[in-house]
Amino acid sequence: MRSRDMKFHRGAALGVLTAAVLGGGLVASPGATAAEAMGTAPACVQRDVIKHEKYVKVTNNCGRVMHLKVVIDGGPDSGCYTYQPGYSWEWNWGLGSYGKVVTC
Repeated sequence: MRSRDMKFHRGAALGVLTAAVLGGGLVASPGATAAEAMGTAPACVQRDVIKHEKYVKVTNNCGRVMHLKVVIDGGPDSGCYTYQPGYSWEWNWGLGSYGKVVTC
């Protein structure tokens, strides 16, 4: 089983941006649960999913700050993260299958 792995990006040219976490570009929102999700993320949130690799890349193309999480059917969801406009986030999971991306 693969362990969960998260990577953060600001645009494809910059690669992995772990500094976004420290610089405030992407911040975990504590206490978010599935019950608090406001609904499926809007179409301006890009989702690139490779189901057989249990991988998703989420990109905020909305032009405003978004609070998002990945819902995994039959497995643990991601945390709720704050995405600045243009930021991306990659996530792998071990159990379950991709469900959707929701606001939180």
